[in-house]
Amino acid sequence: MTTPAKSGSVNMEPKGPPNGGGGDVRPIRTDTQDAIAEVIDSMEQGVLVWSEDAICEMHNQRVFDVLELGPDDLHPGMRRRDFLSMAVARGEFDADTAAKAEKRFDQLAPFSFDRVMPSGAVVATTARPKKSGGFVVTFTDVTEARRKEVELEAQRKKSQAAEVRANEALAHERTRKQEARGLSQLDEWLQSCKSLDELLLIVGKFLSRLFESSAGELYIYSNSRDVLDGACSWGIETPKAHIQPDECWGLRRGRLYQYEKGEVNFSCNHVSDSITDDFDGRYLCIPIIAHGDTVGLLHIRFAAEDHGGDAPPIPAERVEFAIRCSERISLAIANVKLRDELRDQSTKDPLTGLYNRRYFLELCRRELSQSERHGQSIGLISLDADYFKKFNDTHGHDAGDLVLRSISDVMMEMFSGPETVARFGGEEFSILLPDTTPENALERAEALRQKIESNVLRYDDRALPKVTISAGVASFPANGTSPQELLREADRALYQAKDGGRNRVVLAEPPAGQATAGKGG
Repeated sequence: MTTPAKSGSVNMEPKGPPNGGGGDVRPIRTDTQDAIAEVIDSMEQGVLVWSEDAICEMHNQRVFDVLELGPDDLHPGMRRRDFLSMAVARGEFDADTAAKAEKRFDQLAPFSFDRVMPSGAVVATTARPKKSGGFVVTFTDVTEARRKEVELEAQRKKSQAAEVRANEALAHERTRKQEARGLSQLDEWLQSCKSLDELLLIVGKFLSRLFESSAGELYIYSNSRDVLDGACSWGIETPKAHIQPDECWGLRRGRLYQYEKGEVNFSCNHVSDSITDDFDGRYLCIPIIAHGDTVGLLHIRFAAEDHGGDAPPIPAERVEFAIRCSERISLAIANVKLRDELRDQSTKDPLTGLYNRRYFLELCRRELSQSERHGQSIGLISLDADYFKKFNDTHGHDAGDLVLRSISDVMMEMFSGPETVARFGGEEFSILLPDTTPENALERAEALRQKIESNVLRYDDRALPKVTISAGVASFPANGTSPQELLREADRALYQAKDGGRNRVVLAEPPAGQATAGKGG
């Protein structure tokens, strides 16, 4: 967003008629006025002062950043009605909200409300009347605060639900107070986990206490779902690295499996070679099921005791307690995985696995700020597939999806380092190249174009027509200092590539002029 040239100073021009008629002579700035101006301009909030006649008397420069305004959008002498109408037109709030604001202004009553900026940022607007007439309005970016409020409320509801479940378990297990306290502690710690590694550490520590004189392991399905990986253990040095799903009767049958000597049952293959004199052969295999999906296996072996004969069955309360522990672990694993999935869903494109537009723009801002501090240049490539709509209409959307995935695969293969690749929507993609000169960015865009052009795609046992791309390349700081400016210049170069016949790369012109183009095939 462009800000006025006089950035960092309060805009406090002499008052006069709104339409530019004669006014007072510019007042002489006193030391006190300069101090006030300096304080107002140093504020994090945007500040705007309306006169008693609803005319802008002054504002600080921060208001342009907070409200995402251009230099011509706000100035002393502007009418409040025009300012509110502009905000309604931009979609920051609706006409009803504007009317209510005007009513509060007329009543000389303080008020506040949130407005949503074009970028999605949330800005708290607070208006307070002046004793001398008019209003002082402050604008504060509260995007992060509002997001945290939503997250805290969701976490509160989740904690309340978990607390209800824990209380129900305690009510049914009054005779097992020690186990119930241990179960509650386990539940509390699992809810605090932020990663799967933390969860596994807590499970191993707690189960060694909750099931004394026992040993066991927790296995979790690998991403390929063909094996279960040894995740944690207690009572033994290390779990097995992997076990096959069909090695466990519990997994094969999809429910708790309780093995005891003397009963008509069969030992699991993942256990038979690990039974020693320290254990009398009794064990439990409990499938870990989350949201109807089996995600792992909890295995518990009970220590040998002097029974004066065959070992008795595992006490029913121990079996029930083990089941409740597995339920807590199931819920915790599901929450961790769901948190990871939600994070991916909020930042990734589901079709291609590339980052989405929102994440890309956030990353651009961070990278530009860092590059500006270190004096580095950044390359940005905007590209899309040539004649994609015609391709979709001719070969169908499934084939079109295949093309988009193939382009994405090539980009992820060629830009697997510090670069960031994103799908902006449809057949449009962008690539951010940190610490890259315009010439190098152009070379890499050209290499990408050639690689995609040489790709041979097949769909339904038939070869698809050759896929090509057009690309535009922009560079920071040569073509802009904000993500919006870089994207605009890269898109402009992309349109030049299309106008030039497609299947080519164009470098955005620097301010002095002169574009460089690389043409292919």
